[in-house]
Amino acid sequence: MTIKDELYRLVDELPEGEWHAAKRYLEFLRNMGDPLLQALMAAPYDDEPETPEERAAMAEARRNFEAGEVVTHEELKREFGL
Repeated sequence: MTIKDELYRLVDELPEGEWHAAKRYLEFLRNMGDPLLQALMAAPYDDEPETPEERAAMAEARRNFEAGEVVTHEELKREFGL
């Protein structure tokens, strides 16, 4: 039995509740060759202190989100002609 056959067998035996997690993991493995993803994963943690302006902007964003004032991904793409 090849490794690919074993993978198919494992997928077939996977409980339905784990399908999404398995899909995300396989997509992650597939994308590991992506130079942008590798650069993002290797980037250092941003440990600069948050400024008062940034803190205020985040508070406003949270209030907007909680009030349902959001823009969908599709709306944003249309706005930018994508």
